Formats: sequence, C-alpha cells, structure tokens
Amino acid sequence: MQGLGELEAAVMNVLWDAGEPLKVRDVLERLDTGKQLAYTTVMTVLDNLHRKQWVERERIGKAYVYEAAFGREDASAQALRDVLDSSQDPHAVLLRFVESVSDEETDLLRAALRKKRIRRR
Repeated sequence: MQGLGELEAAVMNVLWDAGEPLKVRDVLERLDTGKQLAYTTVMTVLDNLHRKQWVERERIGKAYVYEAAFGREDASAQALRDVLDSSQDPHAVLLRFVESVSDEETDLLRAALRKKRIRRR
C-alpha cells in the first residue's frame, strides 16, 4: 500500500481482516510478520496510523480500540489514483495498465465504465 511501511501495511491487514475494533494486544496477537514485536512497537504503529488517518480509535476504559477508517478496496483505489496523479503521463500509465489486465479484469473495467456512463446521464 502506497504511503505505508511494511509493518503499517501488516497492521492494516489485521484490522481489515478483523472486521471489528481491536485493542493493541489483539493486533499484536494476530500479526504474523515473522518477527517478535513489542507491544509498544504495535502501539506506536497504531498511533502513527491514527495520525495519518488510516485508523480510527475510541477509548474504552483505559485502552483504545482501533479500526480501519476505510476499506481495503478504498485504499487500493486511492493508491491507483495517487499513481495517476503523480505521473507526468497518466494516459501512458493507464494504457500500460490496460495492456496488463486479464480478460476477466477487462470485462470488469468495461462494466464499471458503462455503469459510470449511465450514472452521469
């Protein structure tokens, strides 16, 4: 995910997969990074993600619970948008992307474009 470090992306995946607010300890227990992580490390990552507006948090008792501020698909779509916005030639990027998609993905793109065209009328 663009704009996130490896550990931040792993934490986001835990939150998206959970589908419910989690405490720091819950996130730590579900993380599978292949490394032993400290509670404070995960707490810092969640705090950073909150500051970056990737997660929302609510205090329950003495602890915060965290949940994703938006869905995985929204994050992926925004990453694609960021690539286009940062490109000097977004037309070329889109053409290269279209050349790389499968037949099934082509059908999905066509259906989405038809849907968008209908909504604009």
